[in-house]
Amino acid sequence: MVVGKPASTNAAELAADRLLVESAQQDQSKFGDLYDKYFCLVYAYTARRVGDRATAEDLTSEVFQKALEYLPKFVWRGVPFGAWLLRIATNIVVDRTRQAARERPLADQEDATEISHFSLEEAEERARLFRLVDHLPEDQRRVIVWRFAEEKSIREIAAQLGRSEGAVKQLQFRGLQSLRAELQAKR
Repeated sequence: MVVGKPASTNAAELAADRLLVESAQQDQSKFGDLYDKYFCLVYAYTARRVGDRATAEDLTSEVFQKALEYLPKFVWRGVPFGAWLLRIATNIVVDRTRQAARERPLADQEDATEISHFSLEEAEERARLFRLVDHLPEDQRRVIVWRFAEEKSIREIAAQLGRSEGAVKQLQFRGLQSLRAELQAKR
């Protein structure tokens, strides 16, 4: 995976970011624009940190709830708004990990306090990958999501789709091939 600079680093994008934030600060109903722009980034970040889809969805929801709650206090410092959201996400993940560590037996606590290093660039790259998956044809997208996000077997997917295992493998192959081509084209 190629790691480039964050998506919102040029002056025009930062200015657009600032306008979105200021607009949402004046009218909370406009927060949806920020949510739409940053959902994939925050979800990719939390999913990478917790490794469980349901938990990542819960944490992502919590991040945006906190962001909306504290948006009036947000002060623009020329840094992408996504960085602030990822700081909130980090704090929530750390809090959840500490809570889980307190609830586990002592033997498991060493693993619970370990938090991997995860950069903004890596989160941006994962968010881009999620967006690319969303643009795949419906059957390919379903197979890719079920296979890799939900970790279902080829057999399970074939049963759900009412297709042969060979057909599912072909859909997976074509989907991955399309994603590779898109990622290489963007380099």
